[in-house]
Amino acid sequence: MGGPHTVGRIEYYYDPQAPKPNSLVVACNLLVTDDSGAILLQRRRDTGQWALPGGAMDLGETVAQCALRECHEETGIIAQITGFLGIYSNPNHIIAYTDGEARQQYENTYIGTAVDGEPSINAEADGVAYVQPDELDQYDIHPSMRRQIDDFLSSTYPHLG
Repeated sequence: MGGPHTVGRIEYYYDPQAPKPNSLVVACNLLVTDDSGAILLQRRRDTGQWALPGGAMDLGETVAQCALRECHEETGIIAQITGFLGIYSNPNHIIAYTDGEARQQYENTYIGTAVDGEPSINAEADGVAYVQPDELDQYDIHPSMRRQIDDFLSSTYPHLG
């Protein structure tokens, strides 16, 4: 599941060497499941890690619109929102970019279902797949993202939690 990736960012997670943040960004994610309970993931080109589709909010859009837009842009899936998982904020998770930005972000994570489209790679994701909950450990998923997925699974699939 690896491969060559251009790293334009470094994620610091509870790391005392992390730079001090110089920006605060609102981000939105969408956790999409299919009829079998598999979760839609995309493999980020910048880190090589698997993640929920999501990204920074644009001016002029709501957080829900951002989650839907990011899902479509990163996976090819047009989705609808069916619920809200939560707001995730961790000042010990800093994302440093090659342009000097050191970002602290908070993520609004929605739950959704696909209504159209096919999983497809793009400029931001070099892999897109529906992953069964019992296969998640086979994927390189950042701990902050895995927490969101595990929160969803523990509330939706208590027998797996």
